[in-house]
Amino acid sequence: MHDPLENLDNKKTLENIKICHVITSLSVIGGAQRVLLRLLLADPETTDKKMVLVMRRAGAWGKQLELAGVTVHELGMDSMLDLPSAYGRLKKFMISFEPDIVQTWMYHADLMGGLAARLNGFNNIIWGLRVAAVPANNLLTIVIMKICAYLSRWIPKKIVCVAEAARIIHINYGYDAARMAVIHNGFDFSEFNVSQEQTATIRQECQLSEKDFVVGWAGRFHPDKGQENIIKAAAIVLRTRPKIRFLLMGTDCDANNATLMRWLIDNGVQDNFILLGERDDIPACLTVMDLFCLPSRNEGFPNALGEAMAMGLPCVSTLVGDADILVGDTGILVQPEDEQALAEGLLKALALTDAQRQQMGKRAKKRVMSEFTIEKVSDRFHEIYREMVS
Repeated sequence: MHDPLENLDNKKTLENIKICHVITSLSVIGGAQRVLLRLLLADPETTDKKMVLVMRRAGAWGKQLELAGVTVHELGMDSMLDLPSAYGRLKKFMISFEPDIVQTWMYHADLMGGLAARLNGFNNIIWGLRVAAVPANNLLTIVIMKICAYLSRWIPKKIVCVAEAARIIHINYGYDAARMAVIHNGFDFSEFNVSQEQTATIRQECQLSEKDFVVGWAGRFHPDKGQENIIKAAAIVLRTRPKIRFLLMGTDCDANNATLMRWLIDNGVQDNFILLGERDDIPACLTVMDLFCLPSRNEGFPNALGEAMAMGLPCVSTLVGDADILVGDTGILVQPEDEQALAEGLLKALALTDAQRQQMGKRAKKRVMSEFTIEKVSDRFHEIYREMVS
């Protein structure tokens, strides 16, 4: 069969593919939002061929995309009562844009964006699965996931999973395995350039001396992220290493969080913890850490871990999602939801010499910069795009 694109070079082909992305929100930046931003901004020559429809709020990150030339529309779905009007806006924007491909990110967007596309004649649909387990306490998300599993044989042509762990578990949930592909997240390493002045400012803000040894972590406050796990592990570590400082940052990781503060006080470690809350200067914050710890109980592809590796930090991580694929043999992996195992992993890293930890961090940086680049992610998506339109 003749391929109508076979006489066009790859660059020309990709420049002419119009893609409509549908995502739940851009106001809070998680893994899906970060990879979408990196994917769009990595190819500035094609931003005028991209549209992003945000089910809730676009926030500052939406403004950044607009400044780069991407069309961004909010659908204003703040509650289920807004569903009819939000769907109407989504349909209107999609039809006016006439995309060659509709790419959706996460369950709610997969269902709403996928249905809108299919029912209006846009059949080149890519779904995005970003987690390795559905939140057990979120009934609505569970219902939407099960509906998506049933519809996965009809709506999407391709289902892109962020991790092998996500692929396997969603096959068990009932998703169509034949439509699945795994594309790990990639990183734009230009984001990780930090000046000495920025580092000094953070150290001053945290009241850190040059002698302080800092174990740090980054992520929003959520049961999946394991803040309680690292607090309990810290209590064990501090019995023999009482001068270690622990730094937590992310949405709601601050002194206003009553639950977090209660955990710290109950474990007697509040004086050893620094709570920075939500930050927009994560790379600078990472530079004040001597050791990175990922305590999560559930992840797909742990972006925070990859970012720490990119900054050359030695890492201790729970064995969740595709953490083992990301870390390889460059870090220390322990079982999740086990504070004793996490404490032992931290103590193992603390027992190393400074030179050994530095070497550990260098190996981590080399691995992530060679295997997990945004260019590789972009190339994988481009292959799927070209396959679909041809």
